[in-house]
Amino acid sequence: MNVSRNFLLLGTGFLIVGIIIGMYMGGSGDHSLAASHAHINLLGFVLSVVFALTYKAYPQMTDGRLASIHFLLHLVGAIVLNTLLFLMQAQVISEAAMVPLAPISELCVLIGVLAFGWNVLKNAN
Repeated sequence: MNVSRNFLLLGTGFLIVGIIIGMYMGGSGDHSLAASHAHINLLGFVLSVVFALTYKAYPQMTDGRLASIHFLLHLVGAIVLNTLLFLMQAQVISEAAMVPLAPISELCVLIGVLAFGWNVLKNAN
């Protein structure tokens, strides 16, 4: 698995979605999706690209399973969380309907970041 490339592709996908939502908000004057737009761009695009560039700069971090675990956890967590937040802000689902998937997806992202942090401590030298 090319973790750097996968994170870059994931980030690009999030960027496209974030720009489309931003264009909708700008064109319609309806900014009710602003928090979703921000999460898609920051959690989805920015973090994914930072991870991609880090793995590219430190290829030794891709040895072993930590990088793959990190990618899979971030992939699942960020997609589920951003989808739920978008649906809630678009008033398709209620905040209560986000339970238990939202906390689980947040935990996936956190565990992924902890795996990344451990990988940095172990291998980024």
